[in-house]
Amino acid sequence: MLRILVAVDGSELALDAVRHAIMLLRRGGLQATLVLGHVQEEASLLELATHGADTMAAASVEAAQDLLASAIALVEAAGVGYETEIGLGSVAATLVDMAERCGCDALIIGARGLGGLRGTLLGSVSQALIQHSPVPVTVVKHPEPEDLG
Repeated sequence: MLRILVAVDGSELALDAVRHAIMLLRRGGLQATLVLGHVQEEASLLELATHGADTMAAASVEAAQDLLASAIALVEAAGVGYETEIGLGSVAATLVDMAERCGCDALIIGARGLGGLRGTLLGSVSQALIQHSPVPVTVVKHPEPEDLG
């Protein structure tokens, strides 16, 4: 059975990626498990010194669960099988590691669709994933308001 990693950060862009994955499963008749992956940045030394490692780890897990909740609700409502994964570190590198570790066959990520100079200056997780992912990457662009009407 296919395993598809969907990057989830609690944003509407990430939910677009989840909706796209669900649509692929429904329309394409694919049998797959979605791996809802969330990456938290590691705590700074100041945060660790001020609050302690255990407190920061618990806060990080709690925040990740909150940010995954909407995606989980969509997947459960669609009746699609899923797992969740939480990682710490650089988003793109951690998602690449997550895809490898979880045995995923594809990766789906939402994006604003910033191209050209703006995308280069701002940096782009989706661009980094396209360059470094060991599996195919689908970038789901968020519809612009004029695209919706």
